[in-house]
Parts: sequence; C-alpha cells; structure tokens
Amino acid sequence: MTGRHPIRAGVPTNGPELPSSQKTIATLLKANGYTTGLVGKWHLGTAHSHSPLDHGFDAFYGFHAGCVDFYSHRYYWGEPGRVNFHDLYRGRTEIFEDGQYLTERLAAEAKQFIRGAGAKPFFLFLAYNAPHYPMHAPPKYVGRFKHLPEERRMYAAMISAVDDGVGEVRALLQELRLDRDTIVFFTADNGATTEPRAGLAGKPATAGYNRGFKGFKFSLFDGGTHVPAVMSWPGQIPAGRTTSQIAAHYDFAPTMLAAAGLPAMPGDHFDGVNIWPAISKAEVIERRPLHWQNAKQLAIRKGQWKLTLNGYTADGTPNGRKSIEGEDAVFLANLEQDPGESRNLRRAHPDITTDLEAELKTWLEAIQKLAPKSD
Repeated sequence: MTGRHPIRAGVPTNGPELPSSQKTIATLLKANGYTTGLVGKWHLGTAHSHSPLDHGFDAFYGFHAGCVDFYSHRYYWGEPGRVNFHDLYRGRTEIFEDGQYLTERLAAEAKQFIRGAGAKPFFLFLAYNAPHYPMHAPPKYVGRFKHLPEERRMYAAMISAVDDGVGEVRALLQELRLDRDTIVFFTADNGATTEPRAGLAGKPATAGYNRGFKGFKFSLFDGGTHVPAVMSWPGQIPAGRTTSQIAAHYDFAPTMLAAAGLPAMPGDHFDGVNIWPAISKAEVIERRPLHWQNAKQLAIRKGQWKLTLNGYTADGTPNGRKSIEGEDAVFLANLEQDPGESRNLRRAHPDITTDLEAELKTWLEAIQKLAPKSD
C-alpha cells in the first residue's frame, strides 16, 4: 500500500493503524487524476479517522478488521477480551447485508466501482478475504469439488468463488473495452495456514499446503512468504511470459507509478523498487536485499542466498510456533539450488553467514529508527 517495509510504514504487526503521515499508492494516484477505490479488507485501522477514505481512497466498501464472517459480516476473533462486532461499511456508513455471501458481494461492488469511474482513469484495490477463515462457501461452489475430502473441498470452494469474481471483473473490462488500458495484478499475501480456526474440529488446518517450500503462514521460511503473482495488460505485457526474478509486495507502488507513466518519487521514498522493466521487457533487475521480521524471526534474501534467524515452521505441530533452537537457529540456504530450504549451509559458508547476519541486524536497527510514530 505504501511501497515501504511494514516497520517503516508504522504497521510492523497486525493491529496498528496506518499513520496519517504515510502516503499510499491511492494517495499518489489520486493526486494525478485517478479515481480510487478499495473493496474488501482494509486491516490498517478500525477508527473512523483511519479509514481508507483518510488514506487516498475516494470510495470504500468492505471491512476494517483482519477478517469477518462471510454471511453475518461480524468479527469474532478478538479473544481474550474483545467483544465481537459487526464490520461492514460503505464509506464511513455501517451497512447491513446479513446472509449475503461476502466474496460475491465484493465482486459485485468491484464491478460497480469500475462502471462508476466512467472515462476517468481508476485504481481499484480489490482485497478478497477468502480463503481466510471462517471456512464458508455456498453449496454451488462446494458442489464443484465433491471428489475432495471435506476440509479441502471447502477450501477449494472458497478459492473457486474468488476465481469467479476475478473472471467477472475481467469480463467487464473487456465489455467496456478497457482491458487494453488496464493492468490487472493478482497475488496472495502469505503461504497456506495451519491455524486450527481454518481446520476441522479444532485441529490444525490441512487443506492448504506449500508444495516444495518449508513452513506455513507466519513462518519466515519460504513456505510462509513465497507467493505467486500474475499480471495482465494486453499489448504491454507479453502473454505467457514467466520470470523467476524475486520481488516483494512493497515493489507494487513504485512499479504502478512507472507503468502509469507518472513521475517517480524521491529515491528514498520507497523501500520497494520499480520492477516494470522486468515485467514489460524481461530486463534483469538488480535489486537490494529483501528483509523480513516477525516476532523473534528475522530473514534476509540477497541474490541466491537466504539467511533465517530464529525461524519456525508454523506447521501445526505443538512446537511449530516456537523458534528453532540449536544449529538451525541460524539457517543459511541457497535458494537457487535448494528452494525448499532443506539443507543448512551455515558451516559450509561461514563468511556468507556472518556477513548476512551483520547486514540483517544493521538493517533492522536502521529501519526501526525510521519507523513513524502512531497518530
């Protein structure tokens, strides 16, 4: 949203509100004549003074918290002391659409926003909450996957509803003859989860898995952080092109500014980089390292090397959310040769390990100093 690392943007964990000092991609595009809208999940502040409308969006339909029930649109997961609450808004006005499946409503609202933009250029951030728990889907989607086990059947049904919604949005762009003027960017936020809330009978979820990658959601091993991204812009991005170059979600803002032909921000404004040349022309991007921090976990990716400190796998086992101790508390992997992080190379490459660990800790100290104060 800001093109900055979460720490530098003032939201290092779930919960804090995005400080008003932080400029979002919506703020930047709106200043250049774009109509801006957010449909779906916000999760950057529940106070009315920190809604999407306070961060560059002209229109908002969705919810403020991290997730809601798909039919009652209530937030139930604030234990051990937070009362559950209804959380569905149009702009700043609470609305009630009880019984309507939220994934379908998000697609409908997205299409309404596109139609309403008229001839003006627009930016739409369509933030589906599926397949986040609670695991809900109408029978018409569940029935498509009768051959799957019960837990995976529901997971697939929820994803299928998202697929249908994205298809409807793309079909509308074609109907309005906007598809050749519109970039569609689709990605996920993290790897599959093992959280019991997404499973059955209070047991760790098993419906999603990260084939070939180590770890799950919350882990800083690649199973938690490595997700695919798909982009489409007929006439500008060659169809069928793939790339193994590494990017991060905070590359999105500078990349969209470049793709829109708008002026770049000052060199130190973004932590992300403009990857448009890699997307449109297959150029190799020489990028600075990527960094992650989650609780005690730290990780750095620099070229082929990735170092993870105090990592855990979040694999649903009793110790899955505890940092690994001993030799593997410092874990060096060559991701070009071993994308599954199956072999710890810290002893085979002690100099690389030492350099990356020092670089990671220097980065953390520097970025924490840049973190803005909350409002």
